[in-house]
Order: sequence, then structure tokens, then C-alpha cells
Amino acid sequence: MRIYFAGPLFTPYERDYISKSAQTLRKHGLDPFVPHESPKEEIPNDTRSRAKRCYDNDFGAIYESNAMLAIINGAEVDDGTAAEIGIFYALMQTDDTKKGIVALHDDWRTKDGGEGKGLNGFVLGCLLKAGKVCSTLDEALDQLVAWRAELQAEGILEREKSAP
Repeated sequence: MRIYFAGPLFTPYERDYISKSAQTLRKHGLDPFVPHESPKEEIPNDTRSRAKRCYDNDFGAIYESNAMLAIINGAEVDDGTAAEIGIFYALMQTDDTKKGIVALHDDWRTKDGGEGKGLNGFVLGCLLKAGKVCSTLDEALDQLVAWRAELQAEGILEREKSAP
């Protein structure tokens, strides 16, 4: 099962956390797309802006994914992550190969009783409509594995493997 792994990637710590989490997913037979691990090939005479190349690459991976794992920690949900969540949710409306979004939220500052303002209500509502908010990577992994089993039972993963 292909998973788009969304989250902030702007510090070495954020990238390291996501990469290590992706290794855990891979050990359980899942196939996460991690944007910062994606090869960035220079195409001769490519006149697209850096932003357009980033969008094209990441949108393609979102489009091809069966589920999303989104890190939603921090004082506010990362704006790029929020956009990725919205795109995946919209694609879910017409694509039965998209099982849902698992959000990983283990930041005490934005949980009930924390010191922050809490998660944005619209983003949280989208996540709850599209899937589940988890407090640990193990909990998120359990949900992703359950969705993979559903896709296998529906024969969707086999159809995707045989598609040209």
C-alpha cells in the first residue's frame, strides 16, 4: 500500500523524525512516499519554477497513494501539510483506492489541557471525516495496516499491481 507521508520538513530534526518513522512503516510492508527522500532530478531546459516542480512531484505522489500519514504537531499545522491533507481528502471523494488520512499528533502543547490554542477546527474536522487522529506512531501504523487489509480484501492492491 502506498502512503503519502506529509509533515513539516524544514529542520534536520523534522526530516530525521519522518525518515525514521518511514523506516518503521517499510518494516511493516508499507510503501511511504517521503517528499525529502524523493530524488530531485534536474531536467534540461525545465522552465518550471522550484515551487511548480515541488507541486508536480508531490501532487503526483498524493494522487498515486492509497492513504496519507500526516504529522500535525507544532503550534499550528504546517501550511503545506494542511494543503496536502485537503488535496488527499478531495481525491478521496471520487477514488475508492484512497482509504483515508491518519494524523499523528503527539504534541502536548496543542492537546486538550496543553498550553497552546489547539488544532485548527477545520483541519481537525477534515481529518476526523477522512480518517483518524492518533497519539503514537504504533497507533497510526495499526490503522494503516488495517486499511491495507481492506484494500487487499477488495482486490484493489492486486489491480494496481497489474495496471500498466
